[in-house]
Amino acid sequence: MRIGDLNKRISLEYPTNVADGMGGFTVTWAEAFSCYAAVWPVSAKETAQAMAETMTISHRIRIRYRDGIRSSWRLKLGNRYFNIVSIINPNEAGRWLDIMCKEAA
Repeated sequence: MRIGDLNKRISLEYPTNVADGMGGFTVTWAEAFSCYAAVWPVSAKETAQAMAETMTISHRIRIRYRDGIRSSWRLKLGNRYFNIVSIINPNEAGRWLDIMCKEAA
């Protein structure tokens, strides 16, 4: 892979609980870090749920290797959000991370 392929600026965000003042919590997202990534669409699937059509799009997002990323996090690309499905370290080489995601509706 060429370094020039990492041409999209993404942010990785983690969930935090914020007290809502009524004894409960609201989930908000805080930015962990931002980096450059390569983004490839993998598949798209259209289904009918509750008498409405929904589209699910899967992506593979590659970034430079970094410790500490969790599957409970999400990625932000512009005004689009991606839920992390799995995190793969190809060949256990510690050079790249392939993050398999589903685009949030």
